[in-house]
Amino acid sequence: MKTDVVIVGAGPGGAASALFLERLGIRSTIIEKVPFPRYHIGESLTGECGNCLRSLGLGDEMLARQHPVKWGVRVYSQNGINSFWVPVMGRNPEGTLVDASTWQVRRSDFDQMLLDTALARGVEFVEGTALQPLREGDAVHGVRVRTASGATEDVEAEVVIDASGMATFLCNAGVTSEKERGKYDKQVAIFAQVTGAIRDPDAGDGSTLNFYQQRNHWAWFIPLDADTTSVGVVVPSDYFVSKKESKHDFLVRELHELNPELARRLPEIRLTEEVRAISNYSYAIRNFTGQGYLCVGDAHRFVDPVFSFGLYVAIKEAEYATQAVAAYLNGAGRDEANPFAAYEQLANRGTDAFE
Repeated sequence: MKTDVVIVGAGPGGAASALFLERLGIRSTIIEKVPFPRYHIGESLTGECGNCLRSLGLGDEMLARQHPVKWGVRVYSQNGINSFWVPVMGRNPEGTLVDASTWQVRRSDFDQMLLDTALARGVEFVEGTALQPLREGDAVHGVRVRTASGATEDVEAEVVIDASGMATFLCNAGVTSEKERGKYDKQVAIFAQVTGAIRDPDAGDGSTLNFYQQRNHWAWFIPLDADTTSVGVVVPSDYFVSKKESKHDFLVRELHELNPELARRLPEIRLTEEVRAISNYSYAIRNFTGQGYLCVGDAHRFVDPVFSFGLYVAIKEAEYATQAVAAYLNGAGRDEANPFAAYEQLANRGTDAFE
């Protein structure tokens, strides 16, 4: 099987890459092993993430699905009294900052929507497991796949985009540099969804709330629909272990003790799902592009998600990556050792800035 670009992973980074490529008239094929819909955290879109969706023609669809509108992020101090507000902003054609809005999303629905849109617009899809990249020396020219039927198939392509998320496909295959621990690698996030949380009775009731306890110890509060709220606590791993509690008991206690303003908003904790955890999740892969390949989003970098940058990075890097791919397919950098070095530098510089 041959295509212009093969994309490993059908999450937001992969689906957005396919959509941006389709907009540029470039054929792509997505490889995904996990059936959709699937559970995922990272439910809050930044303002620019919302703009990316609008640029892909998905603004009306987001409104039709009635996702909570996010106007900003409010961060509460330790005592729950003081706070500061970070509004969602945009820039008009003249470069002036203007008020804007974006959305909160239930990731199982959102990810499915992006993938369905890509497939509806003609993107090819292979259900299967990416086994290994196809290589000639240092260059990558496709992916070997074990399909859902058990057959092995080679998908040849001019470019491979790794959007495999924390699976870090190309890194594990030894194509990129090795994974380095990030500044927040000794953190753990404990999280779930609840009903009955108290929200602000104004236009900001769909916005994100963050609650500070101390450095590297904080909580999030993200409305997902009229009654369901995503809540989670991020703490040092050693602190979690020292409590000797189950994930459930730890989360319930922290939601009542971490910050008085958070406790006020959760007078009764009614969980609607199991309590989950992700530990030691901050990492960086510094060299993640080369001849015939590049990575987007979590496939090369993840940072403690204080302001919901993870989903933004995946979609924004998809936009930048596909621009680099289009230039490459038009002949730019064909003879260079790394034709995607400029994209890599941009991605690293941007993530370094907000980290």
